[in-house]
Amino acid sequence: MNLIKALTSRTFSSLNIRNYRLYFFSQIVSMSGTWMQLVAQGWLVLKLTDSGVALGTNAALQFLPLLLFGAWGGVIADRLDKRRGLVFTQAAAALLAVVLGVLTLTGVVQLWMVYLLSFLLGLVTIIDMPTRQAFVVEMVGPKDLSNAIGLNGAIFTSARVVGPALAGLLIKVAGIAPAFIINGASYLAVIAALIAMRPDELIRKAPVAKARGQLREGLRYVWRTHDLKFTLLMMALVGTFAFNFQVLLPVLAKHDLGGDAGTYGLMGSVLGIGAVIGALFAAARNRPTRRLILGSSLATGAFLMAAAASPNLPLILISLGLVGAASIIFIATANATLQLNCSDAMRGRVMALYTVVFLGSTPIGGPLIGWIAEQFGARIGLLVGGMAAFAAVALGAGMRLRARRRTIDLSFEETTRISTRQGERVSP
Repeated sequence: MNLIKALTSRTFSSLNIRNYRLYFFSQIVSMSGTWMQLVAQGWLVLKLTDSGVALGTNAALQFLPLLLFGAWGGVIADRLDKRRGLVFTQAAAALLAVVLGVLTLTGVVQLWMVYLLSFLLGLVTIIDMPTRQAFVVEMVGPKDLSNAIGLNGAIFTSARVVGPALAGLLIKVAGIAPAFIINGASYLAVIAALIAMRPDELIRKAPVAKARGQLREGLRYVWRTHDLKFTLLMMALVGTFAFNFQVLLPVLAKHDLGGDAGTYGLMGSVLGIGAVIGALFAAARNRPTRRLILGSSLATGAFLMAAAASPNLPLILISLGLVGAASIIFIATANATLQLNCSDAMRGRVMALYTVVFLGSTPIGGPLIGWIAEQFGARIGLLVGGMAAFAAVALGAGMRLRARRRTIDLSFEETTRISTRQGERVSP
């Protein structure tokens, strides 16, 4: 009992902090709405086009701004009062969701409108994502950062359970439009929580003063910091090819399994259940490790391949649950590694690059995986994702080995120089 109590206390330790507690519960509401919209929007695009390429294109347009301008979002985030900046981005995202809901409800929605609103949401995300990521440490401090990131993963994945299930039910009962309108309303919970926070309890550093060359400075900083470079390169591979669930699952549900929106929602929910378990595991760990990043990427690849090979829905659901657990451990560990190994002044720019390689890579991977799913089936798309996760492990392990060899070589050279100097001192 004492062990269970200690583990539970460690897993949820960040909730002792009032500001983070407000943020945590508001995000449960908001992220559930977000996942409702993702499911409904995927189903809307499929209804309008019956095309996997269209699904991939929609995902690509939402994340194209991140690919093109995401690094600049980090520069802005480092200059912002992050709490106030998040109030603005959440209000903008709410407005876009309501507009899509009204267009769908009135029956005038067309594919280009969905594409345009996805692109506009991507513009909001440029600032929102790095600001939100960097704001976590202001709420909890470095000591509880790993725990809070794990709990954020639990929020994200709990919403993945609730949101798709509610969306599937809502689409069957009331149609697609209510999911968008409910999502718009859900952002109000976050705005209220941000306003209710106590600013004097935030652990804030002075915003970075505006200066020329700050983007280049951030890029150079990441490239010369091994732990940051190692993590971001792995994230780039996995984010581009393995995390395309919103493209693959609708096609898998409808074409490979002959299901409907309920099947799609069920698969998303099971993926989320596994991810909740993985997120709580990540939250209970004190610090991230390279071994955990490599191991979770390897497990993600293996379970994606298992899902691709599964002959029926029950086995696919089991595999997706395991994919959810492994993938969220990978994401949470990578996130914590980046935040704990960068300076406060660089955190916004580092987390913007994380957003670029994790979400901004979707414009490359989304259409490609969508085309593969349309031409060869969603199972082949899952297989490609699994192979990419394996490739990320090979890349990360190779970088780690080279860094270790460099360290050994430098240590040997230093030892040799010291021995030579000592020998010169005692020579007659």
